[in-house]
Amino acid sequence: MPPQPAPPTTIPKNLNLFNRYRKASQNRPTVRGGFFPNQNQQPTAADFDLSKWNPEQSIISTPSPQQHYFSVAQTLSPIARYIVDSFRNHRWRWGPPVVADLNKLRRVTPKLVAEVLKVQTDPIISSKFFHWAGKQNGYKHDFATYNAFAYCLNRTNQFRAADQVPDLMNMQGKPPTEKQFEILIRMHSDANRGLRVYYVYEKMKKFGVKPRVFLYNRIMDTLVKTNHLDLSMSVYNDFKDDGLVAEGITFMILIKGLCKQGRIEEALMLLNQMRKLCKPDVFAYTAMIRILISEQNLDGCLTIWREMESDKVQTDAMAYTTLIMGLCKGNKVEKGHELFKEMKQKRYLIDRAIYGSLIEGFVNDGKVGMACDLLKDLLDSGYRPDLVIYNHLIKGLCNMKHVNKALKLFTVTIEEDLQPDFETVNPVLVLYSELKQFDEFCKFLEQIQGLGFRVMDDLVKFFSIMVENRNKTLMALELFDNIKPKGYYNVPIYNILIHALYEIQEVKRALTLFQELKESNMEPDSFTYSNAILSFSENGDIQEACTCYNKIKEMTLLPSVEAYLSLVKGLCRIGEIDSALVLVRECLGNVENAPREFKYTLRIMDICRGNDAKKVVEVVGELVEDGCRVDDVIWCAVISGMCRYGTIEEGRKVFLLMRECKMVTESDLVVYDDLLVDHMKKKTADLVVCGLKFFGLESKLKAKGSNLLPT
Repeated sequence: MPPQPAPPTTIPKNLNLFNRYRKASQNRPTVRGGFFPNQNQQPTAADFDLSKWNPEQSIISTPSPQQHYFSVAQTLSPIARYIVDSFRNHRWRWGPPVVADLNKLRRVTPKLVAEVLKVQTDPIISSKFFHWAGKQNGYKHDFATYNAFAYCLNRTNQFRAADQVPDLMNMQGKPPTEKQFEILIRMHSDANRGLRVYYVYEKMKKFGVKPRVFLYNRIMDTLVKTNHLDLSMSVYNDFKDDGLVAEGITFMILIKGLCKQGRIEEALMLLNQMRKLCKPDVFAYTAMIRILISEQNLDGCLTIWREMESDKVQTDAMAYTTLIMGLCKGNKVEKGHELFKEMKQKRYLIDRAIYGSLIEGFVNDGKVGMACDLLKDLLDSGYRPDLVIYNHLIKGLCNMKHVNKALKLFTVTIEEDLQPDFETVNPVLVLYSELKQFDEFCKFLEQIQGLGFRVMDDLVKFFSIMVENRNKTLMALELFDNIKPKGYYNVPIYNILIHALYEIQEVKRALTLFQELKESNMEPDSFTYSNAILSFSENGDIQEACTCYNKIKEMTLLPSVEAYLSLVKGLCRIGEIDSALVLVRECLGNVENAPREFKYTLRIMDICRGNDAKKVVEVVGELVEDGCRVDDVIWCAVISGMCRYGTIEEGRKVFLLMRECKMVTESDLVVYDDLLVDHMKKKTADLVVCGLKFFGLESKLKAKGSNLLPT
């Protein structure tokens, strides 16, 4: 069979073939022949995957700086494009090559300069070009070029230089007008730079330029928004001195600023002045009330409300809603309820949010009956209560010990398909635990588990909330002992209770829980061992605390900062100073928020190199000023530093100076003096042992030592 000819080379579609050099152009370099994709090629349907499409994200990738340049260049005139290309070709660096390119131009017009500056993002080359253009024969900058230059400087965050453009205009014989200052004020205003706005305003006065009412309002509004109310009031005084007539918005800007700072009397004075020109409407009063509510100034809200009534302004539903909800959040629900009744008398449409705020307020005040009446009113009005309203009512009924009524409302939430959450069931669980109805507690857990609740996760949240109140810690422990036989237990719950018992000084019960967890079929985690370290250290069993530390290290994890501090203090109390300092260094090297005592420990030891007691006491004094206590860790740092770098005599001087400063008691002085001597003996013995080992005489060493440092 004759050999088959080779198949013809297939050329992909939409590819252009070039067999020679392609002609170079300004924006296209020389390209040799080959296959090139068509630049106008459109994506095919196969390129789009509907399953990967996300409508929240743009499918257009961020353009590169080169793509951005070409997109901008398309909008420029040919000569402006030539100038920008010169900047780009010389890497945006001003120099003789750029000047040589610009000198080839026959004429540069202000319009051309403004066009180039509008697209520049480099402040240096923009400034050089602007000044170069100003030196051309027969050329003068106009307002458009100055404005474009100011915009360019502000766009590149050189707003302080932009503020000097009016001075530059004046030096070049073109006094700035109000328009130039308005541009600067608008730039600073959009960026919330209030002090810069005032600086530009002062410069306006220096040039004798008087703002219009609109610009005055813009200046005062920016100063108020940036918390410079006093400066805004001084601008208002200049406004009056200029003989300008204030508008309603002028008064409202200042009044809202005064309300925000709680200066109600001054706000009312301005309100009286405003009435002479124009009567404030309901929207103005509502805005004032909203600001006062945001500042929690409820008395001021009621004062403004009375002013609105005295002006006989027809209040609307929005004004009532704003004030009622603010009063309810500020624990003035009775006043809010009075306004609610007024709304009903005036037949205003009452929003469901008002009912929710009133119900929450009455529940917090313990007036659950009023809250239930509002629920009935809400249903009669044709509204459907949401889950938040039911949660507040269930909480109120549980606070009143009406567990059956609370369960009825819980059943309603299920029937209404409102999907109850942990906030719904938590009050019921708390009430069962307070009543010690543990069987009902477990039955309720079974019920909510059937509804799809993650019971164990919710129990962790429940116990966390309970132990926040230390008075309920023992109640939580009793509950746990009763639900544990039914399988409601896990490691996080043990951790919560162990730590809570340690917090209330019930260390023995905490250790009992820890032993119970170890004997169960569950594995303690690092949090468990960290809590156990706290309890063992408090109980004086440092050996067991070190064992727990070793368990954490076997997990390749770290103890908590509190556990580090407790274990170090325990080691210091029994004289294991070297072991404690090893843990100090480990904690500082691995934990970001290490205790400040540990940081001062290393500093004190470093100061001890000078063998100067006074300098050591100065550092300890800084520690006390920083809010730390002179405890066992600090004492051991002094002892270790002096035994390593100093002498016993100088160490005793440190103790005496600290006693004179009343940092320690006389009994502590005796204890730590003995500890200083013992540690120095231990260090001396260690040196002897090292010498014997060096000379090969360790076989004659019969001393026995112990090291409590965790491995």
